[in-house]
Amino acid sequence: MVSAISSSAGSSGFTLPVWVAASARAATEILGGKVFNPKQKLFDLDHNKSLIVPVSSAVLLSCNQKAMAISHCESALPLDITRNLEVWTFVQLQQKPLSGTEKLGLSTDSWLQIVGGFGVGKVDLTNQISISKYAVDLLKYNLRSLVPNGFCLKVEVIFPKGTELAQRTSNQAFGVVEGLALIGTQAHPEVSASPEQLEAALDQIRLKCASSNFSGTLALVVGENGFDLAIRLGFSIDSLVKVGNWIGPALVEAAKRGVKELLLFGYHGKLIKLAGGIFHTHNHLADARIEILTSLAVQEEIASNLLKEINQSDSVEAAWCILAKYDSLIANDLWRRMAVTIENKSFSYITRYGDFSMSIGVALFDRSRKLRWAGQNGLKQLPLFGASLDEV
Repeated sequence: MVSAISSSAGSSGFTLPVWVAASARAATEILGGKVFNPKQKLFDLDHNKSLIVPVSSAVLLSCNQKAMAISHCESALPLDITRNLEVWTFVQLQQKPLSGTEKLGLSTDSWLQIVGGFGVGKVDLTNQISISKYAVDLLKYNLRSLVPNGFCLKVEVIFPKGTELAQRTSNQAFGVVEGLALIGTQAHPEVSASPEQLEAALDQIRLKCASSNFSGTLALVVGENGFDLAIRLGFSIDSLVKVGNWIGPALVEAAKRGVKELLLFGYHGKLIKLAGGIFHTHNHLADARIEILTSLAVQEEIASNLLKEINQSDSVEAAWCILAKYDSLIANDLWRRMAVTIENKSFSYITRYGDFSMSIGVALFDRSRKLRWAGQNGLKQLPLFGASLDEV
């Protein structure tokens, strides 16, 4: 350890990718011989604005061959799981191109390697870092000018308390293990149950429907995981609106704005609430998922011994695993019934507010982030978004 400088600058709240990018930039700057800057200026390419982000400390390591910086998440949301989270980034310049297995894949000149260290979530099926395109783009744009030609930059991210905090999230339900995922899609956090978040979603619907290239199709996506997965599946960002928990009002607004084909895209353990007529899906307001699933299983005439196991399951995903182990055909039939029921309930919901002809489809993904099931309308709509179901 050669040198260390620290700062305690303050800030309004940012999402986790911003704190990681600021820390990585501070470490890369001192690695290149610059004086430590405790107030990092980042450019948020997606939103065309500058951000001033505090970094707590930076240090040169290993005879000036590596550097480390630390930032502390200062979320404006009191219940944010990342509030006060310590973020460590280690950076190292390497005078060789990265191989295909080393690079993340979003830079054509192989100059950046992003590694998930301790406490950072990994996708269970691939063991690769769980990171959103927004987080990658933020790092690429704000680090590229600091990397000399002919060199590549290795950035290792560590969350010392990430593994512990991940136990309080739904990461594992989405196939993310070992820590917190870097899946933010914007600079500032949202409260998914707040009126402000609802108004933001409604504004997005109005904007997209008023666009000159609006085709009449729209996908409402629930949560960060759903939004990130939709982008990875090839959905056009122009067709996507992230709605959080305010699904009911978003459906009505879309119908009022002339949407003809609307797809609800989300995790089965969240959207199942709509099958029970619950159109604000935050857990603090209502949670009857197992009861709804049991009711659907009764309609599907599933054997009584399995009904008991479903009713005693800890989660919708656990119930799926029980049924799939017993008979995958029965399990898939039940989840397809769920999707069709959500479609029907959603259409009934919007008819309370007007005479609309909007077709509502549903597509559901599982904990391994595979798009598995769709309702009758959803199956017809998925090709409009360039997507298709995975093999179950």
